[in-house]
Amino acid sequence: MKKVVKFGGSSLASAKQFKKVSDIILADKARRYVVPSAPGKRNKNDDKVTDLLYACYDAAASGASYGKILSRIKERYEQIIDGLELNLNLDFEFQTIEKNFLAKTGRDYAASRGEYLNGLIMSQYLGFEFIDAADVIFFDEEGNFLSEKTNCELAERLSHTERAVIPGFYGSKPDGSIHTFSRGGSDITGSIVARAIHADLYENWTDVSGFLVTDPRLVENPVPIETITYKELRELAYMGASVLHEDAIFPVRREGIPINIRNTNKPDDPGTLIVETTCRKPKYTITGIAGKKGFCSITIEKAMMNSEIGFGRKVLDVFERSGISFEHMPSGIDTMTIFVHQTEFEEYEQSVIAGIHRAVQPDSVELESDLALIAVVGRGMKSARGTAGRIFSALAHARVNVKMIDQGSSELNIIIGVKNADFEVAVKAIYDIFITAEM
Repeated sequence: MKKVVKFGGSSLASAKQFKKVSDIILADKARRYVVPSAPGKRNKNDDKVTDLLYACYDAAASGASYGKILSRIKERYEQIIDGLELNLNLDFEFQTIEKNFLAKTGRDYAASRGEYLNGLIMSQYLGFEFIDAADVIFFDEEGNFLSEKTNCELAERLSHTERAVIPGFYGSKPDGSIHTFSRGGSDITGSIVARAIHADLYENWTDVSGFLVTDPRLVENPVPIETITYKELRELAYMGASVLHEDAIFPVRREGIPINIRNTNKPDDPGTLIVETTCRKPKYTITGIAGKKGFCSITIEKAMMNSEIGFGRKVLDVFERSGISFEHMPSGIDTMTIFVHQTEFEEYEQSVIAGIHRAVQPDSVELESDLALIAVVGRGMKSARGTAGRIFSALAHARVNVKMIDQGSSELNIIIGVKNADFEVAVKAIYDIFITAEM
């Protein structure tokens, strides 16, 4: 059995955390390939090493004083090395980093050094081979990830490597320069490595015990999600739920490799298993609830709209010309409502309204602002009767007025629109009717 294990910044913020990580890795011989992030915050007032690297590079590249920041970065790594009692000296590495900062090698190079140095320490501590991600993960000249080239090169390299540490977050362009994924990109590296070795499982270790049914800032102590499908995760992530970098899903999904989100500080917790599909019956009717504030709706009314061919296309073309994407579009016989991000729409609202009048000659156009959208997601809804009715009942009991409800054809999700002011109350009401009531 082969497992890839990725550890986030909070899991590797100190020597104490490194020891926890080592215990986790060595407790299972299948955990053969390790992807580390850069050291994160040790406490709420601390700095992430990646942020310090950005600041140090910006100062050095602009000719400002950078010595104090560089010393702080060195100190973070020296504290980890001393705490682990390693015979490892990073002076040469820091000399190279300083030289490249002054040569203005690039902010991507600067940011990548956090993972690179942590990878060196991790490989020394575990006794695993160190493989520089720049040698096995590739981007083209424009910075687009080269998935197939990377997969071939990485698979070949790792086929001859029993155990290895591959730093997350970065790779290289054809000219050898460093290029990074977006922030949180170590999740993606772990997924890429898992695909290359045909891993049985990709374990993503962080500071939470998997996904929770909803945001703990909205509901006190929400229950964890045991198993979630990629489709369910995609729906929840789109509406704001975040534990895993969204792009990390695709490399393993195409190979059918499950992801297990685990907690470094609570290694006995089972976490959340993310799978392509499953016949496991979910514990609750719904899998999760997520939502966002800050939407507005544009309702277009015109008699006999349903018989006018191309009506919807003409309306959406107005939004497209203004560079505005729509979120949802419920419609009736004579009405059509479009939900968009309010901040995107406000700048162009008058030109959009004028464009709609010119395109389709509506009877009226009405705007409503300060709306929130809530996604109720779950594969269990397909076989459960009256799900929408239970949502309406719960919201009515909580005195929340529903502005919109939209259900996908897959019966995997239901989207509810409410006023921003009712957002928290609505999420709590939905949680109580589907989770608290079913416990």
